[in-house]
Amino acid sequence: MSSIWNNRISVSMFGEADGPAIGVTIDNLPSGEYIDAEEVVKFMSRRSPKNDGTADVSRLRRENPAPRIMSGVKNERTTGTPLCAFIQNPAPVPEKKSEEDVRSRRGHADYTGAVRYRGFADVLKSGKFSEKLTVPLCFAGAVCGQILERRGIYTGGHIMQVHNIKDNPFDTARLRRDHIISIRSKNFPVINDRKGWLMCDDIRKAGSAGESLGGIIECASVNVPAGVGSPVFNGLENSIAQLVFGIPFVTGLEFGSGFAGARMLGSQNSDDFYTNEYGYSVTKTNNHGGIIGGISSGMPIVLKVAVKPSICGNESYSPCAVPRLVPCVESAVNIALLSHMIDYPNFC
Repeated sequence: MSSIWNNRISVSMFGEADGPAIGVTIDNLPSGEYIDAEEVVKFMSRRSPKNDGTADVSRLRRENPAPRIMSGVKNERTTGTPLCAFIQNPAPVPEKKSEEDVRSRRGHADYTGAVRYRGFADVLKSGKFSEKLTVPLCFAGAVCGQILERRGIYTGGHIMQVHNIKDNPFDTARLRRDHIISIRSKNFPVINDRKGWLMCDDIRKAGSAGESLGGIIECASVNVPAGVGSPVFNGLENSIAQLVFGIPFVTGLEFGSGFAGARMLGSQNSDDFYTNEYGYSVTKTNNHGGIIGGISSGMPIVLKVAVKPSICGNESYSPCAVPRLVPCVESAVNIALLSHMIDYPNFC
């Protein structure tokens, strides 16, 4: 079982969902970086919205107690040593004696986990398979995001689709920082608020029927300079994909035009470069999603993440995981970007 991601920056998550605590250690961060703890908590709180678009205060307090930074920060500045954050779990509910078969909970990793760990893993209490392990991921993503934003690089996502209801897509060739910030500040992050209301209503209906819904998250990073990343196995999209697929419920990922590009002609899917009024090489369209050959092109990096319906029938059941996973996807992108940006000239 690997809970360590290591690519220049190392992110190691520890603990289990029903254990005393969970946490994360981030190594190889640049020293001297200012970390705003209040902004970190604010970012993490976006992981616990209600499905009507308002903050779920009770769930926020239960799942996201304020992280305690144990090392790596002094006087609000990174020291260059590993940054360790500790997040205490609430007191566990006394375990109910049950002979429940590990195959009985549809959609859970109970059966596969029991086989993989020869019956020793406590799969019926989720442990490492729990969505709660996205809490330390969001802490790491918030820290990396602050470091990137001081270099003008902003990452944000929106709920592109829930069930059959679709939000307006990003204008991927003209996306700007202000667009990212305006959506990120919403309780229910959509571009078209009317579509957001319809999504919330659909989620409520599913919940009242004991059902659950999946959807799609669109995420973008703006102002990433050209030349970040590497070809073949160490490409920028490779790093993003590895982190994104570590998020529970994620079942698919595409960059730029993605699978739609398979239905296009080459002349339709290709992006023509030109020099803009500021002297930068940019493209008229952004079907490549800001990455060519594993390396950033200078255009917005755009990806879409498919989220399957959450699991029905248990105490922590939620009718839709999509809203909670938006900051998780942003976190994965922030971590991957910073890990590659460290090699970029004059970054530190």
